[in-house]
Amino acid sequence: MLGEGIIKGMAETARNFIGSYSEAERLTTVQYPEEREPIKENNRSFPFLVHDGLDPEKGLRCVACKICEKECPPQCIYIILERDEKGKPQKHPRVFDIDVSVCMSCQICVEVCPFEAIKMDTVFELSTVDRFEGLLLHKSDLSKSNTYFHKIHPDQAAAVDASLAAEKAKEAAKAAPPPAAPAGAASKPAPVPVAKA
Repeated sequence: MLGEGIIKGMAETARNFIGSYSEAERLTTVQYPEEREPIKENNRSFPFLVHDGLDPEKGLRCVACKICEKECPPQCIYIILERDEKGKPQKHPRVFDIDVSVCMSCQICVEVCPFEAIKMDTVFELSTVDRFEGLLLHKSDLSKSNTYFHKIHPDQAAAVDASLAAEKAKEAAKAAPPPAAPAGAASKPAPVPVAKA
């Protein structure tokens, strides 16, 4: 029949048009910001720094190795190493800044971090009237607890915690002294081989 494809296409369009108003699961808009869609676990916006414990400064996992700074494609990460009074470098960042106006949310910093110190956040409401200083996030802005990480990415955080616990157990096993030999075994002389004639 001539024009059958056009009629089928128009019928499908009409069905979708009516369905978008009558079927609740097909409604694509919400009354934001009063209503919000739940954020999926694999969603990512910009990086943040993970700290353990209650003190965001002492518990910071970052050791200022600067791998993320070197690997960042848009070069939006800026790190200065902490030094003591004598100038000796400490395993801690004095400055850790990320310019989110430049960040492309590629997650390369997360992938290259050997200490599980930097992760991707889900916060996207970062609009500001100051596009320079307002979008430059400092260490105090970036530092968030491991509890927060568990809240936004529960599966990933559990895997990271298990991995870190396994590494700590390995290090503890290496550092532990070797088990002492039994008392009887130490006093026994080693057997002397006898040559056969």
